Amino acid sequence: MAESVTPRDPAEAVGQPKKAATAAWIGSALEYYDFFIYGSAAALIFPKIFFDESDPATATLLSLATFGVAYAARPVGALFLGHYGDKLGRKKIMVFTLILMGVSTFLIGCLPTRDQVGTLAPVLLVLCRVLQGISAAGEQASANSMTLEHAPADRRGFFTSFTLSGTQGGQLLATLAFIPIAALPEDQLLSWGWRVPFWLSIAVAVVGYVIRRKLDETPAFEQQTATEGVVKLPLAILLRHHWADVLRVVGGALIASVSTIFTVWALAYATSDAVGMSRSSMLWVGALANVAALAAIPLWATLSDRIGRRPVYLIGAVGSAIAMVAYLWAISTGNYPLILVLGIVAFGVVYSAANGVWPSFYGEMFSTRVRLSGMAIGTQIGFAVAGFAVTFAAQIAGPDGDDWFAVALFTAALCVPPVVAALTARETHRVPTELLGEREAQTPAERATVAV
Repeated sequence: MAESVTPRDPAEAVGQPKKAATAAWIGSALEYYDFFIYGSAAALIFPKIFFDESDPATATLLSLATFGVAYAARPVGALFLGHYGDKLGRKKIMVFTLILMGVSTFLIGCLPTRDQVGTLAPVLLVLCRVLQGISAAGEQASANSMTLEHAPADRRGFFTSFTLSGTQGGQLLATLAFIPIAALPEDQLLSWGWRVPFWLSIAVAVVGYVIRRKLDETPAFEQQTATEGVVKLPLAILLRHHWADVLRVVGGALIASVSTIFTVWALAYATSDAVGMSRSSMLWVGALANVAALAAIPLWATLSDRIGRRPVYLIGAVGSAIAMVAYLWAISTGNYPLILVLGIVAFGVVYSAANGVWPSFYGEMFSTRVRLSGMAIGTQIGFAVAGFAVTFAAQIAGPDGDDWFAVALFTAALCVPPVVAALTARETHRVPTELLGEREAQTPAERATVAV
């Protein structure tokens, strides 16, 4: 029997949307600081200290593959954390994921290198990266569910977008952390300098925990628990009634390939011998693009509250396919002002249209009883493919790693499934929160999957 929970008085919920959005922003920024410092290190540092330097191309390929390992682990984490998030609540999962991310990231900063322990070094690196992936699997889905279920029905897009602008904030922090590190002399950079951003994750975890433990559970989850009970097997209901929406979310989540190609492969390409850009100058491109994204995401999300999720999302998906071709071409020219401008436009503005809307767009496809599971499983399967897009790009780029046009076409092709997903989805921006995803049959047999 599920424990009875009395729904909170609406008067007590005043201010909760802002509080939930703030907690989601700060928590996601801190957590994804941890997640994205790995991307910068995988492109700039790890090929030299965890893999065989005698073959730089292979070392870079293997290092970028470890970046994708976290994405491969995310579907497994989504099954576990999504299940318990729909049973125990959004808040518990948000706190757990933050602690797990902080600990695993700190441990990366403590790892011995290949010169010290041989092949054990990359094995330990992969293990820590897997733990990061499991954490990230539950982070966005729980934070998105928390903000969506606290938000006013007519502003769900705006409030839910704070999770993704927090993610961009974390990416900005990670980039800024590596700018002074990348400027260190090579011997200091490879010995101790690269470890500092990872060690800072302990402070990150403490701050995030203090913020999130004070947040209330959502009224929608409490109402569900009080009236119908929590779902015993969220996955069963999800696959029975929402399988098509899960597939749409999987396809839509491939839009994250734009982020991984921009953040990791393009950085490695620009700083390679083929182009010869400096590490610091390219890190500034990422930093300024993320600053632009922090402004663009809530604006795109607000627009989606007025005209709908689908048109805004499609602007981001179709526009990213075009803009990334232009950005990678700019890198091939070695023209830094052109790279800077097109980087900000492609990642900071155009990509933000899809990136800022998907938290509400995907979350509104599901009912309260399976929302966290649906978002977690759907997004993390798609993100797993997106994570390894970097590895595929490194192979597509050829033995010299300079076939930027092939990578650009590959990135554009990965934008096609998100377009199809959006075109086949329902428009939900005007549907009341309590009616979202409510297409489930209510037979006695199906009621048996709910604890009352």
